[in-house]
Amino acid sequence: MAIKVYKPTSNGRRISSVTDYSILDKNVKTPKSLIMSKGKSGGRNFSGKITVRHRGGGYKKLVKIVDYSRADKMGIPAKVLTVEYASGRSAFLSMVSYKDGEKRFIIAPHGLKVGQTIIMDEKTEPQPGNRMMIKHIPVGTFIHDIELEAGKKGTVARSAGSYAILQTIEGGYALLKMPSGEIRKVSEKSFATIGQVSNVDWENVRIGKAGRSRKMGWRPTTRGKAMNPVDHPHGGGEGHNPIGMKYPKTPWGKHALGVKTRDKKKSTSKFIVKRRVK
Repeated sequence: MAIKVYKPTSNGRRISSVTDYSILDKNVKTPKSLIMSKGKSGGRNFSGKITVRHRGGGYKKLVKIVDYSRADKMGIPAKVLTVEYASGRSAFLSMVSYKDGEKRFIIAPHGLKVGQTIIMDEKTEPQPGNRMMIKHIPVGTFIHDIELEAGKKGTVARSAGSYAILQTIEGGYALLKMPSGEIRKVSEKSFATIGQVSNVDWENVRIGKAGRSRKMGWRPTTRGKAMNPVDHPHGGGEGHNPIGMKYPKTPWGKHALGVKTRDKKKSTSKFIVKRRVK
């Protein structure tokens, strides 16, 4: 894919860019069983309190349901019908038709073509779109949509352009180099899809203006140092000044950097061989 830049007819258009969707399939009729309406939380939890700030508004979205597992289609070949845009996500999706007649959406790998046949099996050809057990994947292969727990759905490397690299397999575990640079152990019996996720150039798109960000559901953010001392620990002072403290703080006076937030009971630190690159 490529990035498309328009003629600078306005200030916002001058510095913005968009993904070129010209090669995608358009005007595709999607089965109603593969579409759902996605509600909005506005950053609020079940009791109505804001737990994630600066969220709200944005376009209404109909979301396409993606099959992250394919476990019940083991050994059944599928034909790729489309490679299409999906609202609410950065990667492209492919509609596939299985030999038994059922249609589903999968995350489209980079290089997947319409008309190609893919399959999920314990051991198969390591070509983009095929899904197989990690212990049968050649070392050094790019993989995505990876199961952290064998038998569960894929949860890792699902956004545009992301992938993990299979480094080695030993002692019942595979060592994967994650998109963040972290090296992690995953069961060799977990499944993963071959290839890199589509829409590789997505990270190079420039939003360009505030209005486009609002349509995506993001509300404005005010810097703490631009506030008064009564509103934020970073506030106060004349002109442009540093925050004036040893470490940055949240609006409520707590440490904002270097704080451990992992739940010890749910921690998977024992599977992390090397921490992500800082």
